[in-house]
Amino acid sequence: MMEWLRQHPDVKTIRVAAADLNGVARGKRMPARFAQKLMEEGTKFPYSVLNLDIWGEDIDDSPLVFESGDPDGLLLPTERGFLPMPWLDAPTAILPLWMFHPDGSPYAGDPRQALARVVERYKAAGLVPVVATELEFFLIDDSGRQLRVAPSPRSGKRRTGGEVLSLRALDAFDQFFSALYDACEMMDIPADTSISEAGPGQFEINLMHQADPMKAADDTWLFKMLVKGVARSYGFAASFMAKPYDAWPGSGMHMHFSILTGDGRNIFDDGGEAGTDQLRHAVAGCLRAMPGSTLLFAPHENSYDRLVPNAHAPTGIGWAYENRTAAIRIPSSPPKARRIEHRVAGGDVNPYLTVAAILGAALNGIEDRIEPPRPFKGNAYDKQLEQLPGDWGAAIEAFDKCDDIRRIFPDHLIENYLMTKRQELHYMAELTDEETVELYLDTV
Repeated sequence: MMEWLRQHPDVKTIRVAAADLNGVARGKRMPARFAQKLMEEGTKFPYSVLNLDIWGEDIDDSPLVFESGDPDGLLLPTERGFLPMPWLDAPTAILPLWMFHPDGSPYAGDPRQALARVVERYKAAGLVPVVATELEFFLIDDSGRQLRVAPSPRSGKRRTGGEVLSLRALDAFDQFFSALYDACEMMDIPADTSISEAGPGQFEINLMHQADPMKAADDTWLFKMLVKGVARSYGFAASFMAKPYDAWPGSGMHMHFSILTGDGRNIFDDGGEAGTDQLRHAVAGCLRAMPGSTLLFAPHENSYDRLVPNAHAPTGIGWAYENRTAAIRIPSSPPKARRIEHRVAGGDVNPYLTVAAILGAALNGIEDRIEPPRPFKGNAYDKQLEQLPGDWGAAIEAFDKCDDIRRIFPDHLIENYLMTKRQELHYMAELTDEETVELYLDTV
């Protein structure tokens, strides 16, 4: 890891950062000359730093704070090592971290450790998940009192309507996307296709499938940070907020996954279009856990503005083949690429918790050999499907009561997350709509 810094002597400062439960990067800035000591000894944050609310405040009555004296955990580098931060003016590197106890054991309240725990379950079963994420976001001019579409860096014009799969919309922001793809290359983030989406100034970028769910989640976390940073360098905001505009569809984070055996065989591939028993078991596990998982897929008050009928986001708990109204979609593909697309999560999620929840639920279903209901055909909004929790409070209670959640995540993380979301629910009631947008626009 130090070799990267030696190859980049112009880097004089570094950032060290870990993801808190909301996916917000928490960390420090330090001179690069202290990097060797950091690599050998790590650094320290209070455990409570990974359990702050969306305002960055301590959780009331959390046992991590005054009750225990607000002790430090040990932060060590992840396997990712140093990465450039191309959106900053001065040459700078970021070192992603995760948290351990001083004795070297993993800290159960760290969302990245939660994903590692799920990956270990797969490893013990001789399985390897292959994961890809698709992220939607808006480019927004937030310089005035009202949000507006960001002006094109090329023409200075604003496109006020949604333009699905419009090359014109992509070309209007060609300089931004060229800089973004160059930055992804520098950070080893496998950005693939970009498209314009249904909302004004809304775009989607797909990250490539990879047989390493930890790196896939790291890439997604870093990508969100990168997109926001590059956008600000062009004078506008990039927001992964679930629903910044009332009149337009929100932004999702769809996740595709398949599962391989140790010799590389896709366990969902039966040589045909239907897929294997294990595919159905994985679907059933995801459906069973979906009410309790909704709080992870829709973690903020604004998230529930996206989950409404006829707005290109799922509301019913069902599955289908090649059907984008479904919460779980089985895309058309060659049999060897048979996979599941999970379409519930918003762009505002913590990627580590979302990937862990989906993979954990799928593995629960495979282990229990449960069968899903029959796949439906047609418009999911017209079907008599069980519905996702309809608001934030209901999702919090469903999360608390879900056996699948307690099978996937450690109790410590569950209790911390519940305290966080209940505190946010309480204090969000004091905010106006404008203050809510201002809060979420950059933080999520």
